Amino acid sequence: MPEALIIDAVRTPRGIGKPGKGALSHLHPQQLAATVLKALKDRNNLDTSTVDDIIWSTSAQVGKQGGDLGRMAALAAGYDISASGVTLDRFCGGGITSVNLACASVMSGMEDCVIAGGAESMSFTTAYGAEQANAGIKQLGMGSGNMALDAIHPQSHQGVCGDAIAAREGITREELDALALVSQERADRAIREGRFDKSVVPVYNEDGTVALDREEFPRPETTAEGLAGLRASFDSIADFDLGGTTFRKQIQRRYPELEWKGVHHAGNSSGVVDGAAAILVVSPAYAEKHGLKPRARIVAYANQGDDPTLMLNAPVPAARKVLEKAGLQVEDIDLWEINEAFAVVAEKFIRDLKLDRDKVNVNGGAMALGHPIGATGSILIGTVLDELERTGGRYGLVTMCAAGGMAPAIVIERI
Repeated sequence: MPEALIIDAVRTPRGIGKPGKGALSHLHPQQLAATVLKALKDRNNLDTSTVDDIIWSTSAQVGKQGGDLGRMAALAAGYDISASGVTLDRFCGGGITSVNLACASVMSGMEDCVIAGGAESMSFTTAYGAEQANAGIKQLGMGSGNMALDAIHPQSHQGVCGDAIAAREGITREELDALALVSQERADRAIREGRFDKSVVPVYNEDGTVALDREEFPRPETTAEGLAGLRASFDSIADFDLGGTTFRKQIQRRYPELEWKGVHHAGNSSGVVDGAAAILVVSPAYAEKHGLKPRARIVAYANQGDDPTLMLNAPVPAARKVLEKAGLQVEDIDLWEINEAFAVVAEKFIRDLKLDRDKVNVNGGAMALGHPIGATGSILIGTVLDELERTGGRYGLVTMCAAGGMAPAIVIERI
């Protein structure tokens, strides 16, 4: 079976995902995706007529983000018309899944050059959701009280789930705020030391001026006192009337003994941002033929489902599953990236796997840098690869929670 090799990984900086306020908020999501696809092409002198497929992740495939963003962005980036594209949705986990599927395609021997990645304009999706709500259009997706699903597996709002998990695990707000502060401090250090410079490419406006060439979301001025003063975000959402039920009641149907109050807020939850990332995956034969130097190989990948009612707990079993597939132990992993969707996700992950905190999210995470839903997984794979190269580490593991109680995972080995 052929190996799947990573040749390069690029991403945009992350812009604040609020309409009219973020530096990328005025750009079409296709332009974000095209930016990283063009960067991969230019940096690697890639003959795009040899690209077998482009596997893309976009969570909210509506409006501007509908219509197979992977294919449309490739055309916008000047790719040969023979390079096809497909777009998928695994909620937050799609950016890992796109890479995993690219790996599977190459390892099967059916394809030799596949680009994986993702893009999300949360500026657009925020505005789109508000427009739909103002028009009285009910959204029937995850976390909206879709009772056809809830009759069997009650599902709640992700932030409410985060609060409930913290109570169930005995994790305090002070502990979550401490992790959020570490995320900001590490992200600030990484930015000042240029640790992201290898992967980050600027985004341009249509007139050729720079729209954004640096991370826009981090708040290095964050303090423990400032975090302690923020009001919990999800208490009112937990008790919002969904028509005879609430998110709190949905969770308590499964966990009747569970009581909780809000512990997550804007400072210890992932930031709302816009961004895109892309990764070039090829076979050894393709790399040799085209003179490409591989940076890493994909050792193993896995997918894991877990309880959809609490929604955010699948990363731990996903990590254990992918370690078993890779034939590795926790101690073998040099660097871990667990998406900081909410502080409790990363904190529980560290505790359950008994990890060395100095190996987890060493350059900060989504609490400091933001979480552009469909792109984040691909961003994290590039981040762990850059850091393995910087530190001389061998193995990196990346995983993240996804709505519906899922988690994809991947282990890469630096070459």
